[in-house]
Amino acid sequence: MTFIAVSAVNTGPVLEITLNRPDVRNAMSLAMVEELRQALAQAESTIGSPGATRVVVLRGAGGHFCAGGDLKDMAMARMRAMEAPTGTDPIQDPVAEVNAAFGRMCAAYAASPLAVVAMLEGTVMGGGLGLACVADVAIATETASFRLPETSLGVVPAQIAPFLVERLGYSQAKRLAVTGGRLDAAQALRIGLMHQQVTTAEVDAALQAVLADILACAPGALAASKALMAKARWSAPAALVDEAAALFSRAAQGPEGQEGTGAFLQKRKPHWVPA
Repeated sequence: MTFIAVSAVNTGPVLEITLNRPDVRNAMSLAMVEELRQALAQAESTIGSPGATRVVVLRGAGGHFCAGGDLKDMAMARMRAMEAPTGTDPIQDPVAEVNAAFGRMCAAYAASPLAVVAMLEGTVMGGGLGLACVADVAIATETASFRLPETSLGVVPAQIAPFLVERLGYSQAKRLAVTGGRLDAAQALRIGLMHQQVTTAEVDAALQAVLADILACAPGALAASKALMAKARWSAPAALVDEAAALFSRAAQGPEGQEGTGAFLQKRKPHWVPA
């Protein structure tokens, strides 16, 4: 599959997707949103096959992660909305559809059974901030500058809000929204917006270390753990006891559980760890 707004390169079990519009600090166009969804779907289609993708890495070209939504797309959507007949069904609202397309893409990454890692540098703004919050692991360099500018522009961080609340909690997410939040890398690390800060010189080594940790985990167990934790956000622990026990039993008695236990007893690496 050929992409234009992003580049997608497989290295063994790792798919690196680079937002590739450096001239506009990787502002997220509708084309980029669609290509991000397609690249993820293609990676997920390999699950269970030899040489399957197990980790998706998101990063930006040209020293920036993402400057948010492409204003040209929004302007065109506003023009189409103005031209629509009075009383048009809100579901067909062009502005809402542009916004929803971004939300559906973020939700797809959030729900992916694959591990998702975001490498953040330079501008991380608006939709870029939302995409960073979707990642399972977020690593930023000292150059990263985070901004949630929507309210200062007279709009709402509509699709970003759920992921921001999930990452930061209600209090910090609300604070950023009502102040048009600006954070440097150190501040973002302190409030948990990202998980690790490294220097630009250390970024590749930091990524390789995280990838090694992820690839040491069984892919099926990783996917099941992500799904269980996602459900646990909205359930009381007692309500999940039986379901979690059944999940554990299937894993322990399945091929990954048997291989992992055998590898531990035999003091070797399980077969899913790359050589």
